[in-house]
Amino acid sequence: MVPVLGRYAGLLTVALLGLVVFGPLAVFLPLWSALTLGAAAAAGSGLALSRIAALKARCEKLSGEVDLLSRRLLKVETGAAQPRPETGEPALRAQIEELTVEFGLLSGIVRDLTNVVSTQDAEIAGLKARPEPAPAPPAAIPALVAAAPVAAPVPTAAAPLSDWTQAAPPPRSPLPPAAAAVPPRPIPPQPVSVRPIPPPRPAQDPEREADIIRAFEGDGLEIHLQPVVSLPQRKVVAYEALARLRIEGRDPAAAAEPDAFLPVLERQGRTTELDRRMLQRAAVVVRHLARRGSDTLLTYGLSPLSLFEPSLLRDLGRMVVEDPALAGLVIALPQASWRSLDAGQRGLLAPMRGRIGFSLDRPDDLRFDPLELAALGIGQVKVPAEMLLRPEEASRSLSDIAVEDTAAALARAGIRLVATGISDEADIPDLIDLDVAFAQGAAFAAPRPVRAEVLTALPPEAPPPPTEPGPERRSFRSVLRRAV
Repeated sequence: MVPVLGRYAGLLTVALLGLVVFGPLAVFLPLWSALTLGAAAAAGSGLALSRIAALKARCEKLSGEVDLLSRRLLKVETGAAQPRPETGEPALRAQIEELTVEFGLLSGIVRDLTNVVSTQDAEIAGLKARPEPAPAPPAAIPALVAAAPVAAPVPTAAAPLSDWTQAAPPPRSPLPPAAAAVPPRPIPPQPVSVRPIPPPRPAQDPEREADIIRAFEGDGLEIHLQPVVSLPQRKVVAYEALARLRIEGRDPAAAAEPDAFLPVLERQGRTTELDRRMLQRAAVVVRHLARRGSDTLLTYGLSPLSLFEPSLLRDLGRMVVEDPALAGLVIALPQASWRSLDAGQRGLLAPMRGRIGFSLDRPDDLRFDPLELAALGIGQVKVPAEMLLRPEEASRSLSDIAVEDTAAALARAGIRLVATGISDEADIPDLIDLDVAFAQGAAFAAPRPVRAEVLTALPPEAPPPPTEPGPERRSFRSVLRRAV
């Protein structure tokens, strides 16, 4: 109450004086009273207008200051959003590496398109050079049709996997010279130009890369096997197929590991070709194990880039459907690839479930969902021993499940845990304490090449050719669609 009265004390005083002074004047001198009230009202109006003008000037001044502050704040925020000089260079380097990979994949597409066009040109030239047959009498035409031979496709280096594993029977009669000059060839699969998963390292030594490509295109690629044993019995229960490359100029007794040549093949867009050749040899080894009556599995780690090549997955699915002996083959993919599968890739992998096995390897962390992995058809998880024995060194790899319970949680979902990279015998008892039932590493056996007589085994008997085969015709639009 007191602050209110103190604020309006002047007005109350003037009002009381006006009531005391002008009250009697209004009774005795009404005219003078009216004039006095009018003058007082004019004075009050003038004071109010002056106060309003002062307040308006202050508001405009405050508005200008707020506008100035807002412009300064916007300038500060814009400057803070700009990348710092020290962070711009790594980002630019990463973009350059990604562009390098894109150019490598595009060069692979152009190379394959060139092969397709040259093959079609050769076939067209052969058809044009073929002499026209002499007209035969009407009665002899049915006999010529019945005696026409069936041309067998010639498998090439880029043929589908089913053509690699099954050889076509020889023709029943020799071909005419003009027709035998240009044998029909299947169109090689085209790589898909997509952004790779991890960008490879930039080129360092062009001469060394040329040696690697020369060895890869020649006979330098080999398949080595490293056993997977059970603990504590150390009985061999599976093998892992590993790619090795013998490069000219190096020690002939040693072969280069994937870390030495895989980045070069990724830059050149040749990883899919590597997987095709390795899968061909892995299939031969699996059939050899099946003929011996062994239930030993063979695992091969597929490159993440091959997931973006639909023809490879389709050929692999067709091969496992046509050959039940490949039930011992297990396809391994990195944890990041399993997590990023799209609908198309899931649809291509679904027909293989139950016919071959799937495995998860190269994990980034230990956050495994056993039910989700089982729903994908994964029956094996391979984890480096360092992540199991020393998880505190990589805290980001820890999961909600304790390390001691990881093997049991996976086993309840029908998934077996394999510890890899074991080179020290002292780590084996610790792994047994963690209930790890399977292990792999140099402590048990080093990777060794497959015997030559196994790889040169005869392929399985091919089915009889169709009675009336027709030439396979592909439009150039379909070739471009497969390339894109």
